[in-house]
Amino acid sequence: MSDKAVLSIDFELFSQTPAYRSAAGETDRDGVGLAGGEFLLNRLADHDASATCFVVSSVAEAYPEAVEALAAAGHEIGSHTHTHRLLTDLDADDRREEMERSRTVLEDVTGNTVSGFRAPAFDIASDHFDALAATGYAYDSSVVASRRIPGWYGGEYDLTRPAPASEVRADAPAGLAELPVSVMPGLRLPLTGTWLRFFGPRYTILGMKLLARRGIAPVLYVHPWEFVDLPEVEGVPARVYWRTGDWMRRAVERILAQPFEFVTARDVVEDADTGVE
Repeated sequence: MSDKAVLSIDFELFSQTPAYRSAAGETDRDGVGLAGGEFLLNRLADHDASATCFVVSSVAEAYPEAVEALAAAGHEIGSHTHTHRLLTDLDADDRREEMERSRTVLEDVTGNTVSGFRAPAFDIASDHFDALAATGYAYDSSVVASRRIPGWYGGEYDLTRPAPASEVRADAPAGLAELPVSVMPGLRLPLTGTWLRFFGPRYTILGMKLLARRGIAPVLYVHPWEFVDLPEVEGVPARVYWRTGDWMRRAVERILAQPFEFVTARDVVEDADTGVE
């Protein structure tokens, strides 16, 4: 039985999402999502909860005070690349640049060591673990053991617990860990992200309890832009807008009120037998 859980925050702006980038229209609002980060910072404090924030480092360059506030409150800062481009759209050198630059920027802004990484849209290339090790990371959290979701991701992995990265790819460097994002047992759909907004907090909480009974600390993820009222942009799919804003704020309040100790991703990795200390 596990009483710990991870609420991870993929700290990107609305304008950096793939759905926005491929849309025909655009918004004249800057920093859409920053207010969601402030909301999460306050709610985490209310519940005495810790989180891991996988931050797009270009956001830290443009809005350093937002990321500094998260680090100052004791939350772990991890990398979500520098620009939030899909890694498989880049060549090997550019992938490493995204990893290395983001880590450097985030450490400069926060003064803290950055050891964790999450790929945008869980999109990883064949050299992913080699690149992470070469650029100084200790763990990755880009694997989702989801069933295949056409047009999204899934179907490649079955890892549900923190483990050495070699359990994902046999040739992964020693000393690098993988912390998979949680899926619903049996159904094998993610517990959070869009699936929280589709199925509601009762679905997520049920999945958390089922995983806890198996001794697995649930690993959840959300985005700051999901907690704000989004601007209407031509070409952005309706699913992106579904239950964002106030509905999502109430949903995460219910999740944080559950009888779990919310800890950082690094805490869970270090407590597990992954080879990372």
